[in-house]
Amino acid sequence: MDHSVSVVAAEQRSKRKTATIGYFAGFVALGLAYAVLGPTLTDLAANVGTDLTRVAYVLSARGLGYLVGSLVGGRLYDTIKGNPVMAGSLLVAAALLLAMPFVSVLWLLICLAFLLGAFLGAVDVGGNTLLVWVHRDKVGPYMNALHFFFGVGAFLSPVVIAQAVMCTGGIRWGYWGLAILVLPVAILLARIPSPSRVSDDESRNATRSESRSRRTRSQNARLVGLIALFFFLYVGAESSFGGWIATYAKATGMGDAVTAAYLTSAFWGAMMVGRLLSVPLAGRFSPRQVATGDLAGCLVSVLVLVVWMGNPIATWIGTFGAGLFMASIFPTAISLAERHLKITGTVTSFFFVGASLGGMSLPLLIGQLFESIGPRVTILAIALAVLLDALVLGLVLWSTRKSQQEVSYA
Repeated sequence: MDHSVSVVAAEQRSKRKTATIGYFAGFVALGLAYAVLGPTLTDLAANVGTDLTRVAYVLSARGLGYLVGSLVGGRLYDTIKGNPVMAGSLLVAAALLLAMPFVSVLWLLICLAFLLGAFLGAVDVGGNTLLVWVHRDKVGPYMNALHFFFGVGAFLSPVVIAQAVMCTGGIRWGYWGLAILVLPVAILLARIPSPSRVSDDESRNATRSESRSRRTRSQNARLVGLIALFFFLYVGAESSFGGWIATYAKATGMGDAVTAAYLTSAFWGAMMVGRLLSVPLAGRFSPRQVATGDLAGCLVSVLVLVVWMGNPIATWIGTFGAGLFMASIFPTAISLAERHLKITGTVTSFFFVGASLGGMSLPLLIGQLFESIGPRVTILAIALAVLLDALVLGLVLWSTRKSQQEVSYA
C-alpha cells in the first residue's frame, strides 16, 4: 500500500517537473520574440520608409495585441487544455517573426505586430496561470524562475540581432534565427500533458479559504483592479525601457546601432540576473517585502538616469539597475495576488489587460513626443511611471493588510 502511494507521488513529481521545464522553455521563447522590436525599430522604420514617430505604432500594436491575446487566452485556458494553446501560439509567433523583415508597408507591419502581441499575450497568460495550477500555494520560487527564463530570452534576443547586423549588415537573419529557436519549444510544449484547473477547495489551505470568505466580491474586484493598474504602470515602464532605450542611446550620440543593441541587452540581462537572484529571495521573504524593495531600487535607478541624463556611464548604470530591480516585480505581484485571490485564467487575463494597456500606451506616448521634445522624454516618462507604480503598490499593500490581520487573529 505504502509502495503504491510512493509510486503515485513520484509520478506526480515527475509530471510537475516536466511541465515546469516546458513552461520555462516557453518563457525563453517568449522573451526571444518579445524583445526583438526594440533594437530593430530604426531598421523597421527604414524598411517601410517612415520615421520614428510613425513606427512607434508598431510597439503600440504589439501592446494592443497583447491585450486581446490576454483576454482571449485567459478564457481559453479556463475551458480547454492549456499546453496546446501555448504551443500553437508559439508556432504562429515563429511564423510572424519569419515574415516581419520582408514587410515594406507600415500598415502591414502594424498588423503583424498586433498578431505577434496577441499570440505572445496568450503564451504569457498561459505560462503564469498553468504554473500556478501545477505548484499551487508553493508557486512563489517557481514563478520567479519562470520570469527569469523570460529574461534569458529577452537578453539573448538583442544579442542575436546585433550579431546578425555585424555579420550581414541587416536584421533579416536575426529575425529568422529567433524564429528557428522558438520552433522546438512549441513542439516540446505540445507533447507535455496539460495540468488540471485549480478548483475552489484546492486553491487555498483552510486558513486562506476562511480569509477569502470574509472578503466581499467588491473587495476582491477592487484588489483585482488595483493589481491591474499596478501592471499597467509597471509594464508601461518596462516596455518603454526595452523598446526605446536603444533609440535613446543612438539619438543622444552614445553609440551606433550595435552599441545601442547591447545597451538593450544589458537591460534584459540585468532582468535575467535579478530574476535568478529572486528565486531564493522568494523563499526567504514575503511578496510584500520583495515588491517594496524592488520598487525602491527602481526609483533609485531611474533617478540616476534623470539626474545624469545623457551621460553614458550613468545610462549604463541606471539601465542595469532598472533591469535588476524590475526583474521580479511582475512574478512577485502574481504571487502576492495568489495569496489573496483565486487565480483562474480569467483573473490572470484581467491582470494582463492592464499590462497590455500599459505596454501599448506609454511607448506610443514616448514615440509621439520623441522628436518634438527630444530623447529625454524617454527617461522622464519612465521615471513618472515608476513613481506612480510605487504609489499604487502602497494602495495594494494597504488593501491586503486587513485580510492578512484577519488570518492572524483567526
